[in-house]
Amino acid sequence: MLEHLLVFDLAIYFKFFIGLFALVNPVGIIPVFISMTSYQTAPARNKTNLTANLSVAIILWTSLFLGDGILQVFGISIDSFRIAGGILVVTIAMSMISGKLGEDKQNKQEKSETAIRESVGVVPLALPLMAGPGAISSTIVWGTRFNSWSNLLGFSVAIAAFALSCWLLFRAAPWLVRFLGQTGINVITRIMGLLLMALGIEFIITGIKASFPGLLG
Repeated sequence: MLEHLLVFDLAIYFKFFIGLFALVNPVGIIPVFISMTSYQTAPARNKTNLTANLSVAIILWTSLFLGDGILQVFGISIDSFRIAGGILVVTIAMSMISGKLGEDKQNKQEKSETAIRESVGVVPLALPLMAGPGAISSTIVWGTRFNSWSNLLGFSVAIAAFALSCWLLFRAAPWLVRFLGQTGINVITRIMGLLLMALGIEFIITGIKASFPGLLG
Protein backbone atom coordinates (compact mmCIF):
# COMPACT_ATOMS: atom_id res chain seq x y z
CA MET A 1 0.00 0.00 0.00
CA LEU A 2 2.79 2.41 0.91
CA GLU A 3 4.62 1.64 -2.32
CA HIS A 4 1.49 2.40 -4.36
CA LEU A 5 1.00 5.67 -2.47
CA LEU A 6 4.62 6.63 -3.11
CA VAL A 7 4.30 5.93 -6.84
CA PHE A 8 1.03 7.89 -6.96
CA ASP A 9 2.62 10.87 -5.23
CA LEU A 10 5.64 10.81 -7.53
CA ALA A 11 3.27 10.74 -10.49
CA ILE A 12 1.52 13.86 -9.17
CA TYR A 13 4.80 15.75 -8.74
CA PHE A 14 5.96 14.70 -12.20
CA LYS A 15 2.68 15.83 -13.74
CA PHE A 16 3.00 19.17 -11.92
CA PHE A 17 6.59 19.53 -13.20
CA ILE A 18 5.60 18.73 -16.79
CA GLY A 19 2.67 21.14 -16.52
CA LEU A 20 4.99 23.94 -15.38
CA PHE A 21 7.43 23.13 -18.16
CA ALA A 22 4.67 23.23 -20.77
CA LEU A 23 3.13 26.38 -19.29
CA VAL A 24 6.34 28.39 -19.04
CA ASN A 25 7.89 26.85 -22.19
CA PRO A 26 11.49 27.84 -21.36
CA VAL A 27 12.68 26.57 -24.76
CA GLY A 28 10.48 29.17 -26.44
CA ILE A 29 11.85 31.88 -24.12
CA ILE A 30 15.47 31.10 -25.03
CA PRO A 31 15.54 33.53 -28.01
CA VAL A 32 14.09 36.23 -25.73
CA PHE A 33 16.75 35.49 -23.13
CA ILE A 34 19.48 35.69 -25.78
CA SER A 35 18.23 39.02 -27.15
CA MET A 36 17.81 40.58 -23.68
CA THR A 37 21.31 39.57 -22.58
CA SER A 38 23.08 40.13 -25.90
CA TYR A 39 24.85 43.22 -24.55
CA GLN A 40 26.12 41.39 -21.45
CA THR A 41 29.39 39.59 -20.94
CA ALA A 42 29.26 35.83 -20.32
CA PRO A 43 29.59 36.21 -16.49
CA ALA A 44 26.87 38.89 -16.45
CA ARG A 45 24.58 36.72 -18.59
CA ASN A 46 25.12 33.79 -16.20
CA LYS A 47 24.26 36.06 -13.26
CA THR A 48 21.07 37.19 -15.02
CA ASN A 49 20.20 33.54 -15.63
CA LEU A 50 20.69 32.70 -11.94
CA THR A 51 18.71 35.74 -10.80
CA ALA A 52 15.80 34.93 -13.12
CA ASN A 53 15.45 31.31 -12.04
CA LEU A 54 15.90 32.01 -8.33
CA SER A 55 13.13 34.62 -8.68
CA VAL A 56 10.90 32.11 -10.46
CA ALA A 57 11.41 29.54 -7.68
CA ILE A 58 10.66 32.11 -4.95
CA ILE A 59 7.51 33.35 -6.73
CA LEU A 60 6.18 29.82 -7.23
CA TRP A 61 7.06 28.71 -3.68
CA THR A 62 5.19 31.74 -2.35
CA SER A 63 2.19 30.87 -4.51
CA LEU A 64 2.32 27.26 -3.34
CA PHE A 65 2.30 28.00 0.39
CA LEU A 66 0.35 31.28 0.56
CA GLY A 67 -1.94 31.01 -2.44
CA ASP A 68 -4.79 29.29 -0.58
CA GLY A 69 -4.67 31.89 2.19
CA ILE A 70 -4.80 34.70 -0.34
CA LEU A 71 -7.87 33.14 -1.94
CA GLN A 72 -9.57 32.87 1.46
CA VAL A 73 -8.87 36.53 2.23
CA PHE A 74 -10.69 37.53 -0.96
CA GLY A 75 -13.43 34.94 -0.48
CA ILE A 76 -12.65 33.06 -3.68
CA SER A 77 -13.37 29.34 -3.75
CA ILE A 78 -10.65 27.07 -5.07
CA ASP A 79 -13.08 25.58 -7.60
CA SER A 80 -13.82 29.03 -9.05
CA PHE A 81 -10.11 29.76 -9.14
CA ARG A 82 -9.46 26.38 -10.74
CA ILE A 83 -11.92 27.18 -13.55
CA ALA A 84 -10.44 30.67 -14.02
CA GLY A 85 -6.90 29.29 -13.97
CA GLY A 86 -7.86 26.60 -16.47
CA ILE A 87 -9.35 29.18 -18.84
CA LEU A 88 -6.17 31.27 -18.52
CA VAL A 89 -3.99 28.22 -19.18
CA VAL A 90 -6.05 27.28 -22.25
CA THR A 91 -5.76 30.88 -23.54
CA ILE A 92 -1.98 30.80 -23.14
CA ALA A 93 -1.89 27.39 -24.85
CA MET A 94 -3.83 28.77 -27.83
CA SER A 95 -1.33 31.64 -28.05
CA MET A 96 1.53 29.13 -28.06
CA ILE A 97 -0.08 27.06 -30.80
CA SER A 98 -0.76 30.16 -32.92
CA GLY A 99 2.74 31.54 -32.34
CA LYS A 100 1.64 34.72 -30.52
CA LEU A 101 2.95 33.89 -27.05
CA GLY A 102 5.43 36.77 -26.83
CA GLU A 103 2.73 39.33 -27.62
CA ASP A 104 0.51 38.01 -24.83
CA LYS A 105 3.17 37.76 -22.16
CA GLN A 106 4.76 41.15 -22.59
CA ASN A 107 3.01 44.28 -23.79
CA LYS A 108 4.65 47.25 -25.53
CA GLN A 109 4.92 49.31 -22.36
CA GLU A 110 6.75 46.48 -20.56
CA LYS A 111 9.12 46.14 -23.52
CA SER A 112 9.96 49.86 -23.50
CA GLU A 113 10.52 49.84 -19.74
CA THR A 114 12.78 46.82 -20.09
CA ALA A 115 14.97 48.60 -22.62
CA ILE A 116 16.13 51.15 -20.04
CA ARG A 117 16.83 48.67 -17.25
CA GLU A 118 20.21 47.10 -16.67
CA SER A 119 18.90 43.99 -14.95
CA VAL A 120 16.33 41.92 -16.80
CA GLY A 121 16.59 38.86 -14.54
CA VAL A 122 13.59 39.65 -12.36
CA VAL A 123 11.54 41.78 -14.77
CA PRO A 124 10.59 40.75 -17.37
CA LEU A 125 12.31 37.33 -17.48
CA ALA A 126 11.10 35.94 -14.14
CA LEU A 127 7.92 38.01 -14.05
CA PRO A 128 5.87 37.94 -16.25
CA LEU A 129 7.61 35.86 -18.94
CA MET A 130 8.26 32.77 -16.76
CA ALA A 131 6.32 32.99 -13.48
CA GLY A 132 3.32 34.63 -15.09
CA PRO A 133 -0.35 34.41 -14.10
CA GLY A 134 -0.71 30.98 -15.69
CA ALA A 135 2.17 29.40 -13.77
CA ILE A 136 1.12 31.09 -10.52
CA SER A 137 -2.53 30.03 -10.82
CA SER A 138 -1.53 26.48 -11.78
CA THR A 139 0.74 26.24 -8.72
CA ILE A 140 -2.03 27.49 -6.42
CA VAL A 141 -4.48 24.97 -7.89
CA TRP A 142 -2.11 22.02 -7.39
CA GLY A 143 -1.16 23.19 -3.89
CA THR A 144 -4.77 23.47 -2.73
CA ARG A 145 -5.85 20.22 -4.35
CA PHE A 146 -3.05 18.19 -2.72
CA ASN A 147 -2.40 20.22 0.40
CA SER A 148 -0.76 17.75 2.80
CA TRP A 149 2.70 18.70 4.02
CA SER A 150 4.26 15.75 2.22
CA ASN A 151 2.70 16.86 -1.07
CA LEU A 152 3.71 20.50 -0.52
CA LEU A 153 7.25 19.30 0.05
CA GLY A 154 7.09 17.24 -3.14
CA PHE A 155 5.78 20.23 -5.12
CA SER A 156 8.55 22.40 -3.60
CA VAL A 157 11.16 19.94 -4.85
CA ALA A 158 9.46 19.88 -8.27
CA ILE A 159 9.63 23.70 -8.41
CA ALA A 160 13.33 23.58 -7.49
CA ALA A 161 13.91 20.95 -10.21
CA PHE A 162 12.01 23.09 -12.70
CA ALA A 163 14.07 26.20 -11.88
CA LEU A 164 17.26 24.14 -12.17
CA SER A 165 16.15 22.78 -15.56
CA CYS A 166 15.45 26.30 -16.82
CA TRP A 167 18.84 27.46 -15.52
CA LEU A 168 20.58 24.65 -17.41
CA LEU A 169 18.62 25.41 -20.58
CA PHE A 170 19.51 29.09 -20.45
CA ARG A 171 23.16 28.23 -19.81
CA ALA A 172 23.07 26.26 -23.05
CA ALA A 173 21.00 28.93 -24.83
CA PRO A 174 23.56 30.00 -27.46
CA TRP A 175 24.18 26.39 -28.49
CA LEU A 176 20.46 25.47 -28.49
CA VAL A 177 19.54 28.39 -30.73
CA ARG A 178 22.16 27.30 -33.27
CA PHE A 179 21.14 23.63 -33.03
CA LEU A 180 17.34 23.94 -33.11
CA GLY A 181 16.94 27.07 -35.19
CA GLN A 182 13.79 29.16 -35.06
CA THR A 183 11.79 26.41 -36.79
CA GLY A 184 12.73 23.82 -34.17
CA ILE A 185 11.86 26.21 -31.35
CA ASN A 186 8.49 26.95 -32.98
CA VAL A 187 7.71 23.23 -33.27
CA ILE A 188 8.54 22.62 -29.60
CA THR A 189 6.45 25.63 -28.58
CA ARG A 190 3.39 24.25 -30.41
CA ILE A 191 3.83 20.77 -28.90
CA MET A 192 4.03 22.34 -25.44
CA GLY A 193 0.90 24.32 -26.29
CA LEU A 194 -1.09 21.17 -27.06
CA LEU A 195 0.03 19.53 -23.82
CA LEU A 196 -0.78 22.69 -21.89
CA MET A 197 -4.26 22.95 -23.41
CA ALA A 198 -5.06 19.41 -22.23
CA LEU A 199 -3.97 20.30 -18.68
CA GLY A 200 -6.00 23.52 -18.73
CA ILE A 201 -9.14 21.67 -19.87
CA GLU A 202 -8.59 19.18 -17.05
CA PHE A 203 -8.50 22.08 -14.55
CA ILE A 204 -11.77 23.44 -15.96
CA ILE A 205 -13.55 20.06 -15.89
CA THR A 206 -12.41 19.38 -12.31
CA GLY A 207 -13.65 22.81 -11.19
CA ILE A 208 -17.01 22.41 -12.95
CA LYS A 209 -17.51 18.93 -11.47
CA ALA A 210 -16.89 20.27 -7.96
CA SER A 211 -19.05 23.38 -8.43
CA PHE A 212 -21.92 21.57 -10.20
CA PRO A 213 -21.83 17.93 -9.00
CA GLY A 214 -24.84 16.82 -11.05
CA LEU A 215 -23.90 18.58 -14.27
CA LEU A 216 -21.30 16.13 -15.62
CA GLY A 217 -22.62 13.03 -13.94
